[in-house]
Amino acid sequence: MTPERLGLLWGVTVFAGAAARLLASVSGLPGVVLLLLSGLLIGRSGLGLVEPLDLGPGLGTVVGLLVSLVLFDGGLNLRLPGDTIKTTVQRITVLRLLLSLGAGLLAAHWLAGLNWSVAAVYSAIVLATGPTVVTPLVRQIRLAPPLGDVLEAEGLVLEPIGAVLALLLLELVLGNLHGWRELAFGLLSRLGGGVVLGASVGWLLSELLRRLQPNQASGLPLQLSLGLLFLMYGLSEWCLPESALPASVAAGIVVGRRHSPHTAELDALIQELAQLAITMLFPLLAADVSWAELSPLGWGGISCVLVLMVLVRPMAVGVATAGLPLDFRQKLFIGWLAPRGIVTAAVASLFSIRLEQAGILGAGRLQGLVFLTILMTVGLQGLTAQPLAQALGLIEVDDVEEKPSSDLSSAETAS
Repeated sequence: MTPERLGLLWGVTVFAGAAARLLASVSGLPGVVLLLLSGLLIGRSGLGLVEPLDLGPGLGTVVGLLVSLVLFDGGLNLRLPGDTIKTTVQRITVLRLLLSLGAGLLAAHWLAGLNWSVAAVYSAIVLATGPTVVTPLVRQIRLAPPLGDVLEAEGLVLEPIGAVLALLLLELVLGNLHGWRELAFGLLSRLGGGVVLGASVGWLLSELLRRLQPNQASGLPLQLSLGLLFLMYGLSEWCLPESALPASVAAGIVVGRRHSPHTAELDALIQELAQLAITMLFPLLAADVSWAELSPLGWGGISCVLVLMVLVRPMAVGVATAGLPLDFRQKLFIGWLAPRGIVTAAVASLFSIRLEQAGILGAGRLQGLVFLTILMTVGLQGLTAQPLAQALGLIEVDDVEEKPSSDLSSAETAS
């Protein structure tokens, strides 16, 4: 690929994302939906101006670095006040891991026509909601706490688990792993190793930030953060592939909890960079969607995604929140909002390439079904999230207005 063509690819991608952000701010439409549409417009399904695969092996590295930045920002801002919220997140995580994996496997095989092994990879890829989608939606619709905290935390916890599990299932399909015992060991080692490395890097970064003098702080906290974060990503992927995802979340959590004089400034700068990363990544990965991969799925693919949206997700949330002080409105909203995001798209694109190279049947259908899942969840749930929150009375009111009490908030206070 020529340097001129590469420059045009990035120029068109970033401009399309920025234009989508501008249109969202003017129209009030969800930004993530417009970012997705902008990628379809400039990519294979539209004008054909951007072909992500032109980046070659660098595509995975670029996407991985930007995703690690987004997850680090999520960990930095993760807040789980109160035992009730923590219990809610833990229950949803465990039950989604069990119920959604099994249901996704069955739906992908019986409805979308994937063979069992590829259906298992699909189920793991779409396991997690995307914090890259949930966080902008929560902030844009001004969702009343603590529902936003629950939704963001769920994505941050399940995103690394789903990505690592999908990688190991892929290795099992390709014959690089032998048996479920090796898969379980690989999952625990990558998640555990990533968390340990991320927590260590987070502690080191927080110590450095604490020792910086105010007159030394001009841009240095951000530079140190990005330097250590990207170095951690390289080391994680070199030692244990996909462990960079849990490492990024763990590093962000540690830095966010160990306050320093520069925490507020760093938080604002990292958040801006994370938004820029989302603005670049969504159009870039959506540009890889081809109607030729979506159309063969037909109503079977649509039915598969609808089953996950309207049956499996609400069922898992209903069981997970039984006995917790959440009212029906809050359970209904959490049960509906589960869009998939950047990591899901990135993993699908890269895994599809590996399956095709290995001659595994169904690689194209896998990528098509994953992107259909992203299109339907982001489109339907992104467009309906704010009207549903308003109808249920879950929008955060201004300070000058009387703030209605939330059952969950009052329960936290009582406890």
